[in-house]
Amino acid sequence: MELVGFRGGYPVPESAADSFDRVDARRAVEAYRFFYPVVSMEGILRGTRAVGAADNTVAPLLLPHPHHVGFTLGSDAPCLGAALDLGRSGPLVIEVPPGPLAGLVDDHYHRWLVDLGLSGRNGARGGRVLLLPPGHGRHVPDAERYEVVRSDTWHVLCVLRALPLDGDVARANALLASVRVYPLVRRDDPPRFVVVNRDDTAMDTTPLAWEENLEYWRVLHRVIDTEPPVGELRPMLGLLAELGIEAGRRFAPEARMERILTEAARQGRDELLMSAFASRRPDRMVWPDRAWEWAGLRPENGTFERPGSLDMEARDRWFAQAILASPAMFRREPGAGSLYWLGVRDGDGEYLDGGRTYRLRVPLPVPRTLFWSVTVYDAATRSEIAADQGQASLRSLFDDLEPAGAGHVDLYIGPAAPARTTGRWIQTVPGRGWFAYFRIYGPTGPAFDGAWRPGDFEAVDRAGRARLAPGNCAGG
Repeated sequence: MELVGFRGGYPVPESAADSFDRVDARRAVEAYRFFYPVVSMEGILRGTRAVGAADNTVAPLLLPHPHHVGFTLGSDAPCLGAALDLGRSGPLVIEVPPGPLAGLVDDHYHRWLVDLGLSGRNGARGGRVLLLPPGHGRHVPDAERYEVVRSDTWHVLCVLRALPLDGDVARANALLASVRVYPLVRRDDPPRFVVVNRDDTAMDTTPLAWEENLEYWRVLHRVIDTEPPVGELRPMLGLLAELGIEAGRRFAPEARMERILTEAARQGRDELLMSAFASRRPDRMVWPDRAWEWAGLRPENGTFERPGSLDMEARDRWFAQAILASPAMFRREPGAGSLYWLGVRDGDGEYLDGGRTYRLRVPLPVPRTLFWSVTVYDAATRSEIAADQGQASLRSLFDDLEPAGAGHVDLYIGPAAPARTTGRWIQTVPGRGWFAYFRIYGPTGPAFDGAWRPGDFEAVDRAGRARLAPGNCAGG
């Protein structure tokens, strides 16, 4: 029902009940989108614990594969994810050994706290980070030994990757296993921090089970109810309170609000996916003559800030398809740790279809100091494609992607392997859309100045030739 006018300065709706429903529905959709990163982080923490992790003492280690369901996880390097509880431990030390490790710590609201390892203050030298819990104001003994970081939330997530130089995964795993986490009060006699291998264990660290139903709000309420209020979130916490989601208050929506919140979850999720995969922002495009897009839209920081405001579209876009945030993840400059490009459409502008076969031509050499990869993700789960092949990526460290003397290499993505692909094929599932990340680790100048560009995904016809659109040649 629409507002029919005013009487004596008061709004006169055709139906007061319908008007209030519209107000609450609008609030709920905005709250859903704003707090989606929080619920996503809770999914990571719960999924980590579900495979045997224990806060502060046990962390899983894995080289991600399709049975590890997680938003745009990559199979390039083994990773460790530690759920940490500062309320249980008090100040907590993370001790990172020297070597090719890179990582970060994000708080329960999915906000960046600190970079670790190669992307951190001490680089390859490693070092110690001291996490202080909310409200900690006491003296820190030997503070000069640590990089001191304050958290606004009790629960945080620490993630580290070990780069498997020369393809040596065992050595990378051993490096991750040497990471130490312990309470500051035990610094003279640190307890053991256990790293358990979960390469072969199915795992789900996503909010997919909740993201379009009422459970989304229950999960969010639990986080809000157990964490301290954060000043910068006060306006949005107030919005939640109007919907019955407030710290210290039981969440028990009546039938009307259940209906509104459930529908808002569906609509909010759909709007997030529009930002991720159907954005119209011109700054999403990497090159004017390619379909490749930037996965992250704000290269200058990891907090989605721009002069005078927060870039909500960039924030929505990132967290709809990915996890974690830090300045190092979005940096676009030679020598940066890694560079991500997003492929959603083919060279003709059509969404990528699991029932079709595509060719991706990659000019050689790829401008990198380390390695590169292409990973295929299911558009619905935003996780590695799960097909019978059991492989979602092609990686220069592990696969034959750089034939000697070749000026390019052709990769194929589709439901069946074309002839003569020599293993350079990723299987997709008919009836399911997909997207890809092209990652370069240690990117060099030509990856940024346009002198080098990968081709677009080009649909292959029955004659086995790619249908090249004008201007979509594979070279730079």
